[in-house]
Amino acid sequence: MKQRQCVSCGAPAGMQPFNNRSELIDYKHLLRQVDGLDGWECQACGEIEFDPASAERYASAGDQLLEDCRQFMASEMKRIRRKLHLSQKDAVRLLSGGGHNAFSRYERGEVAPPQPLFMLMRLLDRHPELMAEVHALSAQQAPPATDNQPQQPRLATS
Repeated sequence: MKQRQCVSCGAPAGMQPFNNRSELIDYKHLLRQVDGLDGWECQACGEIEFDPASAERYASAGDQLLEDCRQFMASEMKRIRRKLHLSQKDAVRLLSGGGHNAFSRYERGEVAPPQPLFMLMRLLDRHPELMAEVHALSAQQAPPATDNQPQQPRLATS
């Protein structure tokens, strides 16, 4: 039987071959199963090394999962923004404070939205009535300071 030393933990005969294994890739709660993988597994530390063909298939599946996740987030951002009756410009102004093209890039899947923004959008999707609070808080923002006078913070009151 073939054995070899583990490069991770140094176990002298730790690496044992495996064939036709299935592995599950999990990225942000999206799952992808990759079947028929061959390689080596350390019996001491659990380190796995795939053979070149299996490594390529595993990496490709992971890359595709990442792209699928980005496209899902993009479609969700667009759907929720439209549900809230916001233009991309208004969404940036009220919710993210990013650049003027930020929502366009998020909705095309070019860039993943920041996680807090995505969570806020999902929250507003479940509770669209909170947009009234968003508008109220936005209206309460103090105007820029003038004549080199420090700006006094204003607290929102309920």
